[in-house]
Amino acid sequence: MEVRCPWKSSRVTRFYSVPARSTRWNGCPPTWDVRAEGGIPYAIPAGASDHRLGGLGFVNWACELQQQEDQLGVFFDTVIVCSVTGSTQAGMIAGFAGQDRPRRVIGIDASARLDETRAQVEKIARNTAALIGLGRELRDDEICVLAGWAGDHYGIPVPSTLDAIRLTGSLEGVIIDPVYEGKSMAGLIDLVRSGEIGRDSTVLYAHLGGQPALNAYSGLFR
Repeated sequence: MEVRCPWKSSRVTRFYSVPARSTRWNGCPPTWDVRAEGGIPYAIPAGASDHRLGGLGFVNWACELQQQEDQLGVFFDTVIVCSVTGSTQAGMIAGFAGQDRPRRVIGIDASARLDETRAQVEKIARNTAALIGLGRELRDDEICVLAGWAGDHYGIPVPSTLDAIRLTGSLEGVIIDPVYEGKSMAGLIDLVRSGEIGRDSTVLYAHLGGQPALNAYSGLFR
């Protein structure tokens, strides 16, 4: 796709799509074409995740959460978040690591590719921690991505996904989607039911959006 800047008629911005799991963002054919034509390519990976600055947004999120906790007099000892491309959870991990409080950040894998997702979260978290000057290495136990709710394929809901969507909607009036939040909520529900998350825990569920995706899956709810 090409976009011409109205204020500079000679300037054209081109947008290319490359595989979401590619690790060669600056070496894919579209960037070769841009360089050959004298242009300057800027590669943005899926979710802006595999980018040196990709985790910083949720570092700030972690700082804002601490401020709100102090204002409200509450502490969330457990944070549940969906993980696929990795930067959301990774930024949280790096941000919370500097707060020195007993908090768990549990990622629920929705990619159906657990090893790759965990490796991505770890890489981004460690890079982000170094970028913000954390001053120590992240511990392995700070990087937690759990499997069990993704099914066999990314984007394909399983029965626990649909059950979580219906339960959350009927009890809380909260709309979640079949690709991300339906799977992370299914994970949260099972972790509570199994006792992995105790009754005395104060849990923050990170809702990352995605509700418009329900339109593509409407046939599953008729």
